[in-house]
Amino acid sequence: MKKINYSQEHSKFLARHRNKKIFIISTQIGILVLFLGLWELLAQLNLINTLILSSPSRILSTIGNLYQSGDLFYHIGITLYETVLGFVISTILGCLIAILLWWSETLRKILDPYIVVLNSLPKIALGPIIIIWFGAGMQSIIVICVLITIIITIISMLNAFRECDKDKILLMQSMGANKFQILTKLILPASLPQFVSVLKISIGMSWVGSIIGEYLVSSAGLGYLIVYGSQVFQLDLVMASTLILCILASVMYLGVAYLEKYVNKKRS
Repeated sequence: MKKINYSQEHSKFLARHRNKKIFIISTQIGILVLFLGLWELLAQLNLINTLILSSPSRILSTIGNLYQSGDLFYHIGITLYETVLGFVISTILGCLIAILLWWSETLRKILDPYIVVLNSLPKIALGPIIIIWFGAGMQSIIVICVLITIIITIISMLNAFRECDKDKILLMQSMGANKFQILTKLILPASLPQFVSVLKISIGMSWVGSIIGEYLVSSAGLGYLIVYGSQVFQLDLVMASTLILCILASVMYLGVAYLEKYVNKKRS
């Protein structure tokens, strides 16, 4: 009898949770549809200046024109390649450097002020130097993307390593574990949730880095389209490129969010 009651209560809980999730998603979609509908209505009634504010229909028309000319996926591919490559490089290097700093406390104390300075330094200020060093091409954009992202990865992962339970470390040391074993058996697995959280931050920073790089030096990419559109006063092109950026960034973020759910499910 108790099992039946528990099952009913559990079913009610799942139903409430499912209905709440449906309500939230429906409300989110409703707000977006209402915003776009109101925007388009104001544009059709000439209550807003479409030359400056554009409209959903004009943005879709611009995306269609880019697709028909063959430029849409070309520019998307350029920016996506720069962003993903910068994201992967900064994540790998950032984690390796964080491990190295955790491994050697002396090295960490030596490099700590330099990391703080690099973190506070506006990376765009290094743009002209990077362009001179690496040339006016994709290499410079990727380097800028890495510089903007890697410091956050280093600091976040190093903090995650250092926050690991000291009692567990002492227990492993008392059992004869060396530093490499502590790192691989305790530190890295315990820092996995923080690593996924860092990925969420790094995605946004990678997009910022690639777009800033394309602002400074680029002849292709979504950032280039935004700069070009603003120079020739084609705000439809600027809005369309910005919309595509939002969609791509959201897709990457959802991918990491799915990874986070998978990790949490495995840990539980």
